[in-house]
Amino acid sequence: MRRFQLALTTIGAALVVGAIFGGALGAVAGIVSVAVVLLAGALLLWFVRNRFRAWRYQERHEDLVVARGVMVRRLSVVPYGRMQFVEVTAGPFERLFKLSTVKLHTAAAASDARIPGLERDESARLRDRLTELGESKAAGM
Repeated sequence: MRRFQLALTTIGAALVVGAIFGGALGAVAGIVSVAVVLLAGALLLWFVRNRFRAWRYQERHEDLVVARGVMVRRLSVVPYGRMQFVEVTAGPFERLFKLSTVKLHTAAAASDARIPGLERDESARLRDRLTELGESKAAGM
């Protein structure tokens, strides 16, 4: 999904920048500017791929561990008993690719436990499991 978004943005930007530079400075400047934008898109593709690979989650006995980050690695550990609710969201591009994002909400304002890019079935399973574990752990507190 992210590669598709990046490709659309890169092609659109290359056409616009190429037309602007080509019209103002000539055909050679237009071609060079298109090449530069396409090269930037290729570099961003590498970053997007690594960003996707950096997301990890693990369901453990007492908590959920979410790891992410390419340049700055982050690790969030959310105890099941601290979860207030679990939300599943899907924007237009996510729905197009049958993906969704699971967000965990806790009382702590700084918690950012979300897991993007899950298939619909997996996100529904994870939501139900986390809700069940959260209710059982909160009842035992």
